[in-house]
Amino acid sequence: MPIYKVGNAKKEGLQKYSVRINYVADSGEYKQMTRTAYGIDVAKDLERRLEHEIKSQREMPVKKMTVKQLYDEYISVKKYEVRETTLYKTERVFEFYILPTLAEVRIDKLSTQILQEWKVSVEDRKLALKTKKNIFAELKTMLNYAVRMEYIPKHQLSKCGNFKDAMATKQEIKFYMPDEFRKYINTARKIAINKEQTEQNCYEWNFYVFFNIAFYTGLRKGEIHALRWSDIDSGYLSITHSITQKLRNRDDVETPPKNKSSIRKIQIPLPLIEILNEHKERQKQLTNFSEDSRILGDERCIRDTTIQKRNELYSKVAGVKRIRIHDFRHSHASLLANMGINIQEVARRLGHAKVEMTWNTYSHLYPREEEKAVAVLNAV
Repeated sequence: MPIYKVGNAKKEGLQKYSVRINYVADSGEYKQMTRTAYGIDVAKDLERRLEHEIKSQREMPVKKMTVKQLYDEYISVKKYEVRETTLYKTERVFEFYILPTLAEVRIDKLSTQILQEWKVSVEDRKLALKTKKNIFAELKTMLNYAVRMEYIPKHQLSKCGNFKDAMATKQEIKFYMPDEFRKYINTARKIAINKEQTEQNCYEWNFYVFFNIAFYTGLRKGEIHALRWSDIDSGYLSITHSITQKLRNRDDVETPPKNKSSIRKIQIPLPLIEILNEHKERQKQLTNFSEDSRILGDERCIRDTTIQKRNELYSKVAGVKRIRIHDFRHSHASLLANMGINIQEVARRLGHAKVEMTWNTYSHLYPREEEKAVAVLNAV
């Protein structure tokens, strides 16, 4: 039952380990179970848990295991393999959309009919198609785990098929063109100036700076929350962390960004440098200021709910369409795409794991170069 180091891979300073358990299944076959963990103490604890699970398999007839019992075991293993924020999302999906209907059903009795009835119960919730597909994926992943653990030989969820919307069309990306953004951000600046004069504080400037960062860098919301002044060096911005709000009964959670490629360094445009320098001078008036201070807020991040309210206010007063917070990221990418910036550079600035993701989203915005291509061929 070995524990191996996985090269120099680390997460938040902890060494990555591979935990492998060798065992003999009830069928007489030799099997292996492999999981990963970060930190030697966590790896040893995971090894003990896996040993216990294998022992429990043999002591507990599969026919007695319910969906809730499977879920409890699945979550106890998953917490070693994913970020806390990812685990939280999984828990919420099961809590609200899966367990209320399926908790007491035995996993060997999850027939196509029962699963189809569950799908109907989710359909009745009138959720967005993307949300329903995420729910389906969470249940499927857990049932695949049950198959790997040999609790059941197979499951019937794939027979039911994923959620579909016959009337759905590809949603058009919303974004601000430069002239729209100028109207929007000038409004934000005027409101910040007025608040500073009437309320004698500079807190409103945080929202003005937030939307400038979002537009000029394309950072994700959580990445903006995590920024500190020390992340700025010689006109470059280092993105190494992200903050998630709204975790149940928890303070904000700071983690590495979404994926490995999200850890990046990007050059800051001159207009944003001026805005940040101006904001830093304001922040220096605070008694607890240091280079390690967050760029936005103070000891606590500015709240997502307030950001949303300001977004609605600024767009309404400016007389421009309202877009989502995430659409400022689209605005950044769309502006670069419309100007013909190399798709790989757009992907790098956005922190996309694969350039295909960027291309699939923004390729239609790139200038048509058919005439240029034909001109090259004509000259041969």
